[in-house]
Amino acid sequence: MWFTRISIGNPVLATMMMMAFVVLGLFSYQRLRVDQFPDVTFPVVVVQTEYPGAAPETVETDITRKVEEAVNTINGINSLTSRSYEGQSVVIIEFVLTVDPAQAAQDVREKVALIKSSFRKEVKEPRVTRYDPADRPIFSVAVTNDAAQARDPDLCQAGGDGGAEYQHGSADQRRAQ
Repeated sequence: MWFTRISIGNPVLATMMMMAFVVLGLFSYQRLRVDQFPDVTFPVVVVQTEYPGAAPETVETDITRKVEEAVNTINGINSLTSRSYEGQSVVIIEFVLTVDPAQAAQDVREKVALIKSSFRKEVKEPRVTRYDPADRPIFSVAVTNDAAQARDPDLCQAGGDGGAEYQHGSADQRRAQ
């Protein structure tokens, strides 16, 4: 009520106050940063392990279950998800939001290092990475070729990009295309 009385009694003051708020708003709007993803760190750690030529069942028993059992002892885990593919194991560990993501990744690295000696010699070094939505690709390209073994090694090692990945299907998949 007091604001209304002052505005009616002094219309110039009310107009000047509104103009000051508009100028302040426009000035602030110009300096406002907008990101696709705000600067938020998610306490999610991903363990990827490659086992070339192994069936999904073998990957699950030889790698995925061992990694799950090792990291399951870490405090602060919210959920643990795993997937076993042909030649690859992916274990996703989501921690509660109060856990420091860097410390969580270090704890997972330590646990994976302890069990890594129990893997077969064909299993490649496990990759422990933190999940960041800003690291997702903004552009993907799929290239097909009729030659069965055609692969350009320079494409996978191109500089100036975030990364290149080579994937291939089986001979039956190539014929079905």
